[in-house]
Amino acid sequence: MTAAAEWVVLVDDNDRELGVAPKSEVHHAATPLHRAFSLFLFDRSGRTLLQQRALGKRTWPGVWSNACCGHPAPGEATAAAARRRCREELGTEPEPLILLLPDFRYRAELDGIVENELCPVFAGAIDPTELRPDPAEVAATRWVDWGSFLAGLPGGFSPWSVEEARQLAARSELAAFLSTLRRER
Repeated sequence: MTAAAEWVVLVDDNDRELGVAPKSEVHHAATPLHRAFSLFLFDRSGRTLLQQRALGKRTWPGVWSNACCGHPAPGEATAAAARRRCREELGTEPEPLILLLPDFRYRAELDGIVENELCPVFAGAIDPTELRPDPAEVAATRWVDWGSFLAGLPGGFSPWSVEEARQLAARSELAAFLSTLRRER
């Protein structure tokens, strides 16, 4: 699916749908509020996957960020969108996938491009050997110990991943999720 063919769902402050717009026309200096999602992926050792966004991306090219981000299509459930984009960007699908920050919202700006999103944050687990990044989406990946990642923030990472990680670190649900992954090794 090309960026020109993708649509995003425009919303008000209460997440009520206002309409849809082509993704290619939404991210600019006056970006309207729209739905998105963010995904942190972990392996069974509790390391998190970081990705460097492809240099050809319109928003935050070359910047390191969490594993995967995207937008649900009109009528698409957010969890389904997270799984879809994970397959498209990274060639794999998380199992399990859990919602940890259902009401996350952020606004960030870089080089005249604004992100303005209602962005639920998920965590999921993958097998690192199944990772097959799409070079059009991902310039590089690396696995980092979660504690080391948190200690290095902000460290040049995307502004959404920094704030999301800080909020996730304060959630007992993430600690329980990571504990479960380590026990399943």
